[in-house]
Amino acid sequence: MLKSVEGVYKNGTIELSEVPSDVVESRVIVTFLEAKPVQFTPQMMYFGMLAGSNQQSSEEDFKIAEFHGDFGDELNWS
Repeated sequence: MLKSVEGVYKNGTIELSEVPSDVVESRVIVTFLEAKPVQFTPQMMYFGMLAGSNQQSSEEDFKIAEFHGDFGDELNWS
C-alpha cells in the first residue's frame, strides 16, 4: 500500500501535516519538491463581495475567510 502525506522539512526534521492512522512502521521515500516563490496579490475583503446574485455577505462569510495562520510558522494564532 502506498500512502502520501504532506509535510515540511525544517532544521533537519520532517514535520508531517497529518499522522497516518493505519501505519505503525513503514519504509519511506522522501522527495524534496522544488521551492517556488508564491505569487500573492493582496486583496481587501469588503462587505458583499462573497454574495450571490441577490444576497449580501454575512458575518459568517467573514468568519469563513478569517486567517488562522500558516502550518509550520511556529506562531501561536489562537
